[in-house]
Amino acid sequence: MRYDAIIVGGSFAGLSAALYIARGRRKVCVIDAGAPRNRFAAASHGFFAQDGENPLAMIATARTQLAGYPNATFVTGEAVSARTAGDGFAVSLAGGQRLAASKLVLAFGISDILPDLPGLAERWGASVLHCPYCHGFEFSERVLGVLSAGALSVHQAELVAEWGPTTLFLNGHPAPDAEACARLAARNIGIEPGPIRALAGEGRALSALVMADGRTLPLEALFVGPRYRLNSPLAEQLGCAVDEGMLGPVIRTDAMKETTVPGVYAAGDAARSPHSVAWASADGVTAGVALHQTLVFPRLAA
Repeated sequence: MRYDAIIVGGSFAGLSAALYIARGRRKVCVIDAGAPRNRFAAASHGFFAQDGENPLAMIATARTQLAGYPNATFVTGEAVSARTAGDGFAVSLAGGQRLAASKLVLAFGISDILPDLPGLAERWGASVLHCPYCHGFEFSERVLGVLSAGALSVHQAELVAEWGPTTLFLNGHPAPDAEACARLAARNIGIEPGPIRALAGEGRALSALVMADGRTLPLEALFVGPRYRLNSPLAEQLGCAVDEGMLGPVIRTDAMKETTVPGVYAAGDAARSPHSVAWASADGVTAGVALHQTLVFPRLAA
């Protein structure tokens, strides 16, 4: 079967795109590897009417609803290659399966490259966090920290301070310049220069940072803005332009989420900055509607 659209990625962006295409009565296939970025978090915040819901439960509900459309298909697996094929595209999966479609949506997302500190990775999404808008409210007025990870860490510390008393942990990295230090001081943000040995706390909770000099500093949440990588090489294989963003690569798209390759759309964290489930879903809707309309009105195609 040749589909009207193949969606690579079955999380918030991909499922949103697929739903609009399915409601447009076109044949759509969602290829999903089953590893959404926010699987480490117990709750998703800031999404209209879904505040505090488990993200995996939200995805499961969306899949169930999409499965109710007879023209929607799911394939479990990893898409490993994609290429143009005639007037459409061919996608190959790791297991050898090959699929074809008139259009593609790349919604495969990104993976965070976490700092190599003992105790950090297992607390990611629980007490080691990225976005204060997504998780800051739950730690209001508690002891907060920001781990220096690059040029944006000062900005992140200034923002996180809106939620509680904050310290910027340099972890042995160079100190900010005088102007940045003045901005931090103006917001009563402390600076701890020493290297960190490990994170401590029961289970996934954080209670303290153990410093290399033996000190134990109380802390209840640590924010970090890590670099990230794209989850798939498909954009590069297809020839889509990929720009270097502040923290990692971003697939270039226009206002309708079409990439620089006609007929290939991209949505979600791989194709935007900043990130949130609300933005990912909205971008998926945009991509799905734009793709559907080029099927109806070929003159709209680039």
